[in-house]
Amino acid sequence: MALTRRRLLASAGIGAAGVGLGAGGYLVGHDAAEADAAEAGGAVPFYGEHQAGIATPVQDRLHFAAFDLETESKAELRELMREWTTAAAEMTAGRMVGTAAGNREQLAPPDDTGEAFGLPPSNLTITFGFGPGLFDRPGLGLADRRPAELQPLPTLPGDQLNGLESDGDICVQACADDPQVVFHAVRNLARIGRGTVTMRWSQLGFGRTSSTIRSQETPRNLFGMKDGTANIKAEDGEAMDEFVWVDSGPAWMRGGSYLVSRRIRMNLEVWDRSPLQDQEETIGRSKYSGAPLGSEDEFDPLPLEETGMDGKPVIPADAHARLASPQENGGVQILRRGYSFTDGVDESLGELEAGLFFIAFQRDPGKQFVALQRRLGVHDALNEYIKHVGSALFAVPGGVKPGGYAGEALLG
Repeated sequence: MALTRRRLLASAGIGAAGVGLGAGGYLVGHDAAEADAAEAGGAVPFYGEHQAGIATPVQDRLHFAAFDLETESKAELRELMREWTTAAAEMTAGRMVGTAAGNREQLAPPDDTGEAFGLPPSNLTITFGFGPGLFDRPGLGLADRRPAELQPLPTLPGDQLNGLESDGDICVQACADDPQVVFHAVRNLARIGRGTVTMRWSQLGFGRTSSTIRSQETPRNLFGMKDGTANIKAEDGEAMDEFVWVDSGPAWMRGGSYLVSRRIRMNLEVWDRSPLQDQEETIGRSKYSGAPLGSEDEFDPLPLEETGMDGKPVIPADAHARLASPQENGGVQILRRGYSFTDGVDESLGELEAGLFFIAFQRDPGKQFVALQRRLGVHDALNEYIKHVGSALFAVPGGVKPGGYAGEALLG
């Protein structure tokens, strides 16, 4: 791995030499701005039993990136994760990258790119994961540490995947309540990793499409429908233990989870021409209240056994809410943390390039996400309005201890 500026300066013995070169006023402003940012609050602890960004109350903004490893050296990968962990802990606390040793040398580039300088942490969380391909690299010697659950996702009904928007060796999920803060986080990690990893793809997201704690109001997706009403809530410890946290398999995955991402293009123009009744029957819920059809409150149980005057089910057989419900899937649930996105215009169609960047955490992707999507991909009335164009799976290890680094139990 190429030497970082911090290590390069230290090895040359000039790390502190340039501090006095006209930098006095800068240092005072630098320290004051960092103190103001930290005091502004909104900091989510980076260290803990589980990685932040899973059970954390879902924030408003996302920058997700997948990287390909450019080395066969386990030592270089280990060093990358050490440096990424240090930087993540600094940024989530509202500090600049390189607070302890960098950003003050006038004759070299600063360690931090600076666009979040003075901003509060904005509930920033940074979550790391490892893709299946990482374990196929013979030089890393990780094949025997690969969990059985970490297999490439199979081809699923309705997939129209773009390989340039799928997969990856390592993922970074940055979530916060400020778009500049999440962009800054991924930009700095990409900069630190240059020469060791290459960004394969990334996705900016806005407008969360689920709630992960009971006090959060259910948001709306780009179809204008309330989304994620029945999502697992972090306060439900039993459901989190049963469906999200890993407690078996390799020791390095204990306390972790499996992240599935899907880039789902939404055909907004087609949806916008559909009658309100069709929209509601497609989802199985009232557009404005979010209540199940035939009910009044958003959180009323789905009346899956009820029929209308015409003898047909109140919730249509192909309605998304029915097909995705735990009652129809042997009780299976997943923890959703998705976001809306828009990436300009699809020039071939002259339509908005927009949709849902779906993220879900679970303890067994084969028995949870894959099983659900196989059913949805065949029967869901929503398929008329969506297209799955990107897909990835990552193993997210358990939390990081102070002084350690993400993935230490795997790479150490």
